[in-house]
Amino acid sequence: MANYVSSRGIYFNTGSGISLHPIDIRHKDYIGLISADTAFWVLIKKEQAAKALTNPAFLCKYREKEKSFIDEIRTLRFGLKPSAVYFNPTDRCNLNCSYCYIPENLRRHGRHMSTQRLLKALEILKDYFKSTLPESQKPQIVFHGAEPLLNKGAVFEAIDKFSQDFRFGIQTNGTLLDSQDIEFLKSRRISIGLSLDGHIPKVADRLRRRWDSRGVSEKVIWVIQQLRGYDNYSVICTVTKENMASQVKMVEFLHRMEVPTCMLNPVRCTLIVARKHKPLDLDIAKHYLCALDRTYQLYQKTGRKLIVANFANILIAIIAPLARRLMCDISPCGGGRCFFAISSNGDLFPCSEFIGLKDFKGGNIFKDEINNILKSKPFKLVTERMIENIEPCFRCAIRHFCGAPCPAEAYGMNGAMQKPGAFCELYEEQVRYAFRLIADGKEEAYLWDDWDKATSISLELTKL
Repeated sequence: MANYVSSRGIYFNTGSGISLHPIDIRHKDYIGLISADTAFWVLIKKEQAAKALTNPAFLCKYREKEKSFIDEIRTLRFGLKPSAVYFNPTDRCNLNCSYCYIPENLRRHGRHMSTQRLLKALEILKDYFKSTLPESQKPQIVFHGAEPLLNKGAVFEAIDKFSQDFRFGIQTNGTLLDSQDIEFLKSRRISIGLSLDGHIPKVADRLRRRWDSRGVSEKVIWVIQQLRGYDNYSVICTVTKENMASQVKMVEFLHRMEVPTCMLNPVRCTLIVARKHKPLDLDIAKHYLCALDRTYQLYQKTGRKLIVANFANILIAIIAPLARRLMCDISPCGGGRCFFAISSNGDLFPCSEFIGLKDFKGGNIFKDEINNILKSKPFKLVTERMIENIEPCFRCAIRHFCGAPCPAEAYGMNGAMQKPGAFCELYEEQVRYAFRLIADGKEEAYLWDDWDKATSISLELTKL
């Protein structure tokens, strides 16, 4: 039961009034005002800020819509059900990337899931999703890893057998794909994610190598060439201190290759071996924002977008929270509540990031009920991790555009779930950059076409 407060709430930032935090977005004309609790925001001319915060009409308009803002952010944070699974059909990998979040022993000596057990697991998942999702919604299975194509026969058989039941994706290093495999995946409209860390071998092969230290970028580039014209694939670049300065070159290369979507993901620091590759936030942000600038210039020049999906998700989180596609940048994150991960022996984890952390095994798909696993203590450690309990995040104005990711990282690096993530200032700079784009009317150039097809305007303020 809410506490009774005698305040009428007729002023901003006192009593029971709405809290609106002014934030500097580093724009020459505009400043942001944000309600941290509801993720409502407005951009306003700097000279008008004082007027806005003392304007009863503004407060009244906000009050009229406040419940819908609260309901929306609550639905996003606590009202969603699992609709996707990251499925590791093998523990093994044919590469030895020095920053990998899967322990080396697993990647060297782990097991494959047999075709029979993989098909059985998908039958169990099919029955589970039938009971939780509307008939019109197909759940998604993303074959992940380690390297899923080391178990290619089982994966391809599963894709064909369950093509009517799931939307399939595959995240691969690309080295095991041949022309026939590519045609198989394209003909079935499978979502393909490739990994490439640089625009030239000298950069790309620095940390992504085979066990014998040979690089693999030339093969991955060959795969990208074969996929030219296919719109359902992306390239993930893991950004480390070794390659962060080449991000502009990387987006130029990917745009030239007509890649539709990429991700410039900062290295995950879950395991200690990856932390030596972590760049400083200030340094990675500088190069990252320059790369985003470059994608806009290339779009202006050619009319063709290269979507940087991890940034686009931040941008959508600001503009239309429920339309976001990735669920890392929210608290609680999507792990264990929007998706979960399955290892090669059928163990369930909140997310594939946790597969190397035994404390986060919630159960086994062949032995336990999925609903019971989702309620298990290891899963609750993730699904109940709220930013309101994290210092200093609980007082941050942009906390619902960030979410202090990643919980696996926070646990691995800092020893507890209620700790900040690894790249706080990088998220700050992304959010400021996003608001500057909105202020300048440039945001559409960074987003997927028709991203707003199912969205509506909650509150529009044109003048105060």
